[in-house]
Amino acid sequence: MNTPLSWIKAYVPELNCTEQEYMDAMTMSGTKVEGYEKFDENLDKIIVGKIEKIEKHPDADKLVVCQVAISEEGETVQIVTGAPNVKEGQKVPVVLDGGRVAGGHDGKKAEGGIKIKKGKLRGVASNGMMCSIEELGSSKDYYPDAAEDGIYILSDNPEYEKAPVGSDAIELLGLCDANFEYEVTSNRVDCFGVLGIAREAAATFRKPFVPPVIKEVGNSEKTEDYISVEIQAPELCSRYVARVVKNIKIAPSPEWMQRRLAASGIRPINNIVDITNYVMEEYAQPMHAYDLDTIAGHKIVVKRAEDGEKFQTLDGQERELDSSVLMICDGEKSVGLAGIMGGENSKITDDVKTMLFEAACFDGTNIRLSGKKVGMRTDAQAKFEKGLDPNNTMEAMNRACQLIEELGAGEVVGGCVDVYPEKKEPITVSYDVERINALLGIQVSEDEMCDYWDKVELTPDKEKKCVYVPTWRQDILCLADLAEEVARFYGYDKIPTTLPSGEATQGGLSYQTTIQNIARNVVEQFGFSEGMTYSFESPKVFDKLLLPSDSELRKCIEISNPLGVDYSVMRTSPVNGMLTSLATNYNHRNKDVRLYELANIYLPKALPLTELPEEKMQLTLGMYGKGDFFEMKGCVEAIFEKLGIDGIRTYQPEDSRTYLHPGRRADIIMDNETIGYLGEVHPEVADNYNIGTKAYIAVLDIEKLAKRASFDVKYKGVAKFPAVTRDISLVMKKSVLAGQVEEIIRENGGRLLETYHLFDIYEGENVGADEKSLAYSIRFRAADRTLEDKDVTAVMNKILTKMETLGVSLRQ
Repeated sequence: MNTPLSWIKAYVPELNCTEQEYMDAMTMSGTKVEGYEKFDENLDKIIVGKIEKIEKHPDADKLVVCQVAISEEGETVQIVTGAPNVKEGQKVPVVLDGGRVAGGHDGKKAEGGIKIKKGKLRGVASNGMMCSIEELGSSKDYYPDAAEDGIYILSDNPEYEKAPVGSDAIELLGLCDANFEYEVTSNRVDCFGVLGIAREAAATFRKPFVPPVIKEVGNSEKTEDYISVEIQAPELCSRYVARVVKNIKIAPSPEWMQRRLAASGIRPINNIVDITNYVMEEYAQPMHAYDLDTIAGHKIVVKRAEDGEKFQTLDGQERELDSSVLMICDGEKSVGLAGIMGGENSKITDDVKTMLFEAACFDGTNIRLSGKKVGMRTDAQAKFEKGLDPNNTMEAMNRACQLIEELGAGEVVGGCVDVYPEKKEPITVSYDVERINALLGIQVSEDEMCDYWDKVELTPDKEKKCVYVPTWRQDILCLADLAEEVARFYGYDKIPTTLPSGEATQGGLSYQTTIQNIARNVVEQFGFSEGMTYSFESPKVFDKLLLPSDSELRKCIEISNPLGVDYSVMRTSPVNGMLTSLATNYNHRNKDVRLYELANIYLPKALPLTELPEEKMQLTLGMYGKGDFFEMKGCVEAIFEKLGIDGIRTYQPEDSRTYLHPGRRADIIMDNETIGYLGEVHPEVADNYNIGTKAYIAVLDIEKLAKRASFDVKYKGVAKFPAVTRDISLVMKKSVLAGQVEEIIRENGGRLLETYHLFDIYEGENVGADEKSLAYSIRFRAADRTLEDKDVTAVMNKILTKMETLGVSLRQ
């Protein structure tokens, strides 16, 4: 946003500072100034001169010799010029010998300016130069009455014709000014208008803020008799104000208005258009004017566009719309893109007689999206996008109508049409002086804080300890926001450097992370290295894993914007990632590879998604080379032991895991719940992944392990009585599982059973072809006495008798 300092001073008349002081102070108080450009930079010794006499140059057809008065006492200097528009009696800007201008007649500024020295032109002395507006560093945008080719004639402008000869021409032209560029944050919508910046400047420099006095003007007629307004999309238009102006007189706007608009980057057009732009810059409230005679039925309807509707905007371009775009319509057709640009069919022309003025508050997000959709970007759109204050709309409308009458641009019809379905009310924010001081690290009294708030029109109530926040301060929502207001006017540079106060808290890892780290340490001790795989997979992996068509694992979440088909779904199983990593290592001829991964799988609760999926952390182990099923099982058992999971675990064959070898796979069951599984990879699956050797995987559910983990270590004294150990070798069918045998030992061992473990498995000679031999070492101990042989024999007989029900017998 660009604003000349003179416009700010119009509302802060006591402001007196240099450009650099203004820039530094405003930036420190929170209104960041990016930089400034001085209009009078490199302009020196330029006064008002009067051409007394003009003679032809004796040696040049295109040059003339002028005698120019440079003081009221009649002092003159001789100046030679080639300007075609000079006449005797004219007052012109004159740069004297030793003075400086900003640039040349072509409008290009010279670095450091151009110094003017007396000299001779074709043999005739010239002691200065008469200046064009471009040589003064300006342009016709700021001074539209300037000649296209020639010097600037001051006396042709009624504002300057009575200027004293010899007076400062730079001050006369209003060039003792600077244009400032601000970086306004999107939450300070009020500062997108000059009044908001001026209010901040007044508070920063502790000067009175004098906003324009707005009077509601209008004749005895009623606007309701000219126009009606209906809002059919109140969610996109919170307020719409309409007024009517008749007997329009199109003319150029005054120079002061044109200069302010030009400094803001807006090209002056005519009084009506310039007034709407001026109020937009002053109040940050965009406005629009329609030719009322083009409004069918004298009715305005604010509604959504029709899908596929085509509309021609003021720039002559035809736009295709859809129902997300908000339109301003009359009784028959669309007449404007709400908040963006008016239509060609209702534009103001030189023949306009009666005009409809619009000031509204539209939804910022919708305006931004609509602008992108139709490929447009306008000044009005840029302001609406920030989310304007609907309570500012009427004030801006009254200001525009007041300017209409002051500039004689038309006759304002009395009253207005104001459609405001749900009024926005100010809010209150409580404050606590001690908390604000503690937050900022300063000591400011309540009176001082209230004074800071008052300066920016935040009204404090000391009794209720709250501040009434006007609706145009959308950034004030909590105590921290009030503290910020105190800080920026107290002075950020005055806040002392202090150390943080409070008690230090001891850091630590979460319980879930602790479980993961323990599991990670165990598997790394077994020689496993950590890997990481993508959470995104291809749906083709389900076929590679031989999953049946009705498998729950095929119910996966599809990515709406995938990088490609190979990364188009979220994984429901960690097996594919592990097998892919093992295959990569195998194909690179790496031997004896052991990998592990701690990562989530994503299980949708319903498809299509209605809520976030369930994320389960899985520990996945994979290996090939040295090692087998039992070594993988040993690693899993070591994890259980380290986590303190002491309950009874069983390993049961499971037919549903089609990617594992039918005879070498098992689910790990605890408390009738599956907490993991392990096994050898199915040969066909291994072929699908180009793994040419036996591979083994194990998967553990970290969440289920965490629920069962225990780190309570209890001391148990050394046994006072000796143990009795019995080793037995059992023969059974191969179909009998070791887990079934161990279950019988546990259930029948009674209180004397201390431990048991399998120490040998045999298949071969001396046992049947369909049989196997398992050898167990079983230890018994009593806590209160030394066991006798009969005690142990009785228990062993009970165990062996129960074994017979499974067809298990002692090996002879």
